[in-house]
Amino acid sequence: MKEKTGVIFSIAADNPPIIGCTVSKEIHSGFDNYITHFSLAEKTDISAEIYSYNKLIIMQKGDMTVSVNGEKIAIKENECIITPTDIPVGMTAENEAIYTEIGLRRNSKMNKAINAGEVFRLGDLVPYQEGKIVNMDIAANEKMKFVVMSFDKGTGLAEHAAPGEALIFALDGEGVIGYEGTEHILKQGENFKFAKNGKHYVKANSKFKMALLLTIE
Repeated sequence: MKEKTGVIFSIAADNPPIIGCTVSKEIHSGFDNYITHFSLAEKTDISAEIYSYNKLIIMQKGDMTVSVNGEKIAIKENECIITPTDIPVGMTAENEAIYTEIGLRRNSKMNKAINAGEVFRLGDLVPYQEGKIVNMDIAANEKMKFVVMSFDKGTGLAEHAAPGEALIFALDGEGVIGYEGTEHILKQGENFKFAKNGKHYVKANSKFKMALLLTIE
C-alpha cells in the first residue's frame, strides 16, 4: 500500500485538486481489489462507465454528484456510497471533491445492512455500547477486509500484528494508536497505516470510532 507508515497523515491534505483536472493515485492494486484516491477540481467529472463489480466511495473532502444509470445522487464530506454493478456510474464535481475508491473485484461479501446506490456515513453504522467495542464488517473477501469499529471510553485492543497492511480512517472522537513502541493520538478525519506484521494496539481514552481497511496480497 503506497501510503506513509507509522505516522499520522490526511488523505485529503495529501491529494489536493489541480485546477481543471481530475487526478488519481492508486495506492494498492491486486487481482481481487484496488484502492485509489481521486481528486476532482471544480467543474470536472469522470464519465459514466459500467463495471461488473461494486466500488465503495468514501468522500474525504468536498462534495460531488454520483450518477447511477442517469439518477443523480449527492454525496458530501464523510459520506459514502457503494456503486451498483452492470449499469453506468459517473462522478461530477461542481466544487472540489477528494475521495477514496475501493474496488471490490472478486468474491466480495457485502454487509446486508448497506444497499448499493444509497448514501451512508461509516460512523453511523455502529453505535457506542457502554464498556464495549462494537465491530461491523462492511465488505470482505480472501484478500481484503473493511470493518467499522466503535470503542467506548476505557476500552481498547491489546498489542498484536496483522497478516497484511492496514489503513485506518478516524471517524469520530479521539483514539490512541500504539505502533512499534510509539503512541500517536488519532483524531477525526486523520489516517494511519500499519505495515504487514507491524505491532500495534488501540486505546480509547474517550469514545472513538474508526474504519480499518486490511489488505492481504
